Amino acid sequence: MFHPSTQRLIDYWRDRKGDAPAPSRADINPGDFTDLLPQVFIAGREKLGRMPFRLAGGFLADLHARDLRGEDLLSLWALSHRLELKSSLEIARRRCQPVVVTADIRAQGVPSVGMEVLFAPLRGVDGETDRFLGLYQPIAMTARLEGRPAYELGVRQIQPLGLANQEGARLRLATLDGRRIA
Repeated sequence: MFHPSTQRLIDYWRDRKGDAPAPSRADINPGDFTDLLPQVFIAGREKLGRMPFRLAGGFLADLHARDLRGEDLLSLWALSHRLELKSSLEIARRRCQPVVVTADIRAQGVPSVGMEVLFAPLRGVDGETDRFLGLYQPIAMTARLEGRPAYELGVRQIQPLGLANQEGARLRLATLDGRRIA
């Protein structure tokens, strides 16, 4: 179960996509979720693996103490988590399914703060899924950061979403005639 704001944007994304694999950027009307705009971002996807912020709300700018437009989204994450995140986002993009990352916001000298980061794929004008609609949703009090800028995000869990907000199917160990099979 996700924070109500995260769930609201997931539901909005699903409603806007209709029968298409993913909604197009033109299908998204920011006026439909104005109260969430400070927490919303759109990240692109470039051929060389960069994921630049195309748009980032005020909450993101305040949290990181800078304007994020043009900055690579992956550079905000702990180096040890970047490959895992990048791989998960590529799978989400190909499958046209949102993914929610439960993360830690890390700032110098204070305890980390929990956050959900939603990545929902969007199609560009050429029909290719080449960007993400995203949301930073704190799940703990950001006041604990004492106004200090976040220097990185750390992954706690990555949860790809199927039709019912369930994780994708996993292989399970089973037996057949006394022999273990996957």
